[in-house]
Amino acid sequence: MSLVERQDTLTADSLVWDGGHGSVADYVALLKPRVMSLVIFTAFVGMMLAPGDMHPVLGLVSILCIAIGAGASGALNMWYDADIDAVMTRTAKRPIPAGKITPQEAFTFGMTLAAGSVLILGLVVNWFAAAFLAFTIFFYVVIYTMWLKRLTPQNIVIGGAAGAFPPMVAWSCVTGDVNLESAVLFMIIFMWTPPHFWALALFKCGDYRAAGVPMLPVVAGETATRHQILIYSILLAPIGVAPYLLGFAGVFYGAASATLGAIFLVLAADVWRNREGDAARKSAVRLFTFSLFYLFLVFALLLAESLISGM
Repeated sequence: MSLVERQDTLTADSLVWDGGHGSVADYVALLKPRVMSLVIFTAFVGMMLAPGDMHPVLGLVSILCIAIGAGASGALNMWYDADIDAVMTRTAKRPIPAGKITPQEAFTFGMTLAAGSVLILGLVVNWFAAAFLAFTIFFYVVIYTMWLKRLTPQNIVIGGAAGAFPPMVAWSCVTGDVNLESAVLFMIIFMWTPPHFWALALFKCGDYRAAGVPMLPVVAGETATRHQILIYSILLAPIGVAPYLLGFAGVFYGAASATLGAIFLVLAADVWRNREGDAARKSAVRLFTFSLFYLFLVFALLLAESLISGM
């Protein structure tokens, strides 16, 4: 049975599709625009920090291809996960479980975008970056979505690499390779991902349990999840300061990122302490919400320093 047939079989009994009538908004939703916006931003920062010059048109093409590749990954993720999306309150209104787009349409849409983004990036920019983008899409769709997500509670840890690659892909668009500085950008996102998503999983645990997804709170329990959140937050704090320590960010970034890391740690410790009732839920929501601001501000500070130093 092919993957497409598998997905149709999994969801056909519970959903009725009116195929071919999805609106533009439905297809945009397949791209996971909120995730795409974060990918675009972190990729843009990676491009701006990379040494060397790049023609603005090539830069725009690079960012568009990375964004489209991220959208393709989102569409293929929704195609494969339509069965579990249908039983989770957070995802039940997505286009496929809502019956607005069929799995086959989503699969075709995602594969077309994936192939197009990689091909254009290779032909217009460079083939190293194109291969890196192809690997990123493969990692998210096959390694994370099809394999790890339903297999292990460490799905977010390993699968988080896919979301951390875009700054490195953008860096390689400029330089044709990657180096230590681009790897540090990767590590910031990579270490940020587990506490960010496990905080979400703590207050959405029922959804994941109902869908049969082995997220850490479902498999190991909430106490073990709180321990892991604290451990990863402790590791994230110095990695967030690493651009300053390695000399490619200034003192202002160093002080600001250290402050942001300290706040992240305080909130993670609050999640670790509060283990019962409404206080536990509120502490997890606070960490999840701040984690979004943390990643945005860290990369915004790097971008601001890069722009100021280039004046």
